[in-house]
Amino acid sequence: MPAPLPADAPAAAPADGPAATPVPASADADAPAPVPASVDADAPAPVLARPRLTATLLMAGSCLPILGAVLIAPVVPKLQDHFASVSGVDALAPVALTVPALSLAVMAPFAGAIIDRLGRHRLLVIATVFYAIVGTAPLWLDSLPAIIVSRALVGVAESAIMTCCTTLIGDYWSGRQREKYLALQAICSAVSATAFFALGGAAGSAGWRAPFWAYAVGLLLAPLLATMLRPTQRRQGTGAAPAEPTGPLLRRLLAPCALTFFGAIVFYTVPVETSFLLKDLGTEAPATIGLCTAIASAATVAGAAAFTRLTDRADRMLPWTLALCALGFGIIAVAGSVPLLVVGAVVNCLGTGLLLPTLITRTMTMLTPANRGRGTGLWNSAFFLGEFVCPLVLLAVAKPTGTLAHAIGLLGAAALAVAVGLAVTRARRGQSLRPAGSAAA
Repeated sequence: MPAPLPADAPAAAPADGPAATPVPASADADAPAPVPASVDADAPAPVLARPRLTATLLMAGSCLPILGAVLIAPVVPKLQDHFASVSGVDALAPVALTVPALSLAVMAPFAGAIIDRLGRHRLLVIATVFYAIVGTAPLWLDSLPAIIVSRALVGVAESAIMTCCTTLIGDYWSGRQREKYLALQAICSAVSATAFFALGGAAGSAGWRAPFWAYAVGLLLAPLLATMLRPTQRRQGTGAAPAEPTGPLLRRLLAPCALTFFGAIVFYTVPVETSFLLKDLGTEAPATIGLCTAIASAATVAGAAAFTRLTDRADRMLPWTLALCALGFGIIAVAGSVPLLVVGAVVNCLGTGLLLPTLITRTMTMLTPANRGRGTGLWNSAFFLGEFVCPLVLLAVAKPTGTLAHAIGLLGAAALAVAVGLAVTRARRGQSLRPAGSAAA
């Protein structure tokens, strides 16, 4: 008899369509995501007393890791000036900005394993309180190494928060509803990144410590998460599928996570590098940089919003989505003026807005309630590791190619090659499955 789910880890609702036939673990990265026969089909679905409030709280929680990634970016130069006497400050100050992403990537799989054992709700509340404590620690710390340690702990908290929120979206909703909220999560991430960057810049005018007060929002959010997220009742059901051993789960998610790692590099290139690209074109005015970044973020939001209308075709369109990202990179690579650069950024961000929810949705369909935490943790690890290495990869490629724009053009060529590979693989799979389908008919 299958083991029941913990009280705070509700199972997903029945999927919109019939359960799909399982696909072997060796299936390629572009194959439609395999769905174990037990996923969603037999699991009891939670009945949410306040579905809109639940969605709002999960979206708010999902924004917390974004806050950690961009909030202090505008004050890094001031942080560096404050600790100018510290040996190696030129390298340590940027690490204070990026170390949460690395910590999140390393810890997300462990957070996923804990979630599957102890439940999502309890860990989410604890992690949100811990996030507020370590996030505000630089307000009274006066040692750069100590601040970096606190930032690494922020990443630990973020790994639990992001994994819990995404897993709960998978638990509370299924089918098109789940896809809608995963796309909304991507939209909130894009919008909040722009808002938090502006907030960090405004607060930074009061000193480099001021933006860290924003982390205290965790203390306001935690009580709401504790009291509002737990479903009030459950439908009757047969229980959850037994937990899958970690080895087969890792093998099954290896290709999707590898694609997600590459997709994260593609996703973060424009947000991270726009200011440097504009500087290379002779534009350093903060207002211009902010406007260009906002326009690109709006394109990401538009792409994610379009995903909600293309959910039935989004996975099949993945090669075209990557090709659109590649086209944007190509335009950026040859841009000799700011307007053309913005056009390239918009084209690319339309593609990345489609890309992010497609990657997480196709992974979610491969997971059961019993392994959804571990699977989501692995996906988050791949995505945020890609975020962390994105500027490092482009910096390494820019040296032999000569300029950052040329490095981005090379990344565009790689994205196009991946898109072609996915399209060819899908076509070959379609041809191999067609005779079998004809024979069965």
